[in-house]
Amino acid sequence: MVPIYLKTRDEIAVMREAGRIVNRTLEAMRKAVRPGVATAELDAIAADVIRSHDAAPTFLHYAPYPGVPPYPAVITVCINEELVHGIPGPRPLQEGDIVSLDVGATYKGFVGDAAFSMGVGEISPEKQHLLDVTEQALYKGIEVCRLGKSSRDVAIAIQTYVEGFGYNVPREYGGHGVGRQMHEPPSMPNWAPRRKRRFPGVWFKVGMTFALEPMVITGGKDVHTLKDKWTVVTNDRSLCAHFEHSIAITDGEPEILTLP
Repeated sequence: MVPIYLKTRDEIAVMREAGRIVNRTLEAMRKAVRPGVATAELDAIAADVIRSHDAAPTFLHYAPYPGVPPYPAVITVCINEELVHGIPGPRPLQEGDIVSLDVGATYKGFVGDAAFSMGVGEISPEKQHLLDVTEQALYKGIEVCRLGKSSRDVAIAIQTYVEGFGYNVPREYGGHGVGRQMHEPPSMPNWAPRRKRRFPGVWFKVGMTFALEPMVITGGKDVHTLKDKWTVVTNDRSLCAHFEHSIAITDGEPEILTLP
């Protein structure tokens, strides 16, 4: 089992600043979201904000494993049926879309990672409900992130809340440890198999840091990756939403590192 690196107070302080940069980046993009704006324009906004704070875009040129080309952009942008890892480009946002924006920033050797989803212009009550449930699922998970609990407890809390509304969470994608690298142990899935031995989870310790990110689907839970080898979409083309914060375990309340 790969060891989990516990961060010191000083390291968490640096991660907190990386998280603030991520938050400012997301807010700059939020203000720019409107019908007609190209997703590449949002990517350019993110690059400017990150670099203006003496940080580096974490996603740019990220290569997870052989056979997958390095990621070509600063952010990921997903629209409607796209779940995660959508590549920005010339595609314009349209009235009524759901758009999910995810960004990472590396500051003084540590990573901040967060995401949110929102409607473009006016959206239907059904789409707004999906956004509300997904965001609340994130906070249901965060509430469990404290000593005496485990990553399995968090997964159960998120899955139970989401499925209570008739929605689904994908099995292949979830949260992850974060620190000096964008992806570190432990894995933070959004669901838990009934048999505990298949996913016993890890018990939380002070200094653990991870990105918690519920991804919620209105239809079936099955997804696949497009030919670009990055963009993940739902098999039945049902709608998705995605919210994420970076979290630190303390001896009291969990700390959200990606706040203003």
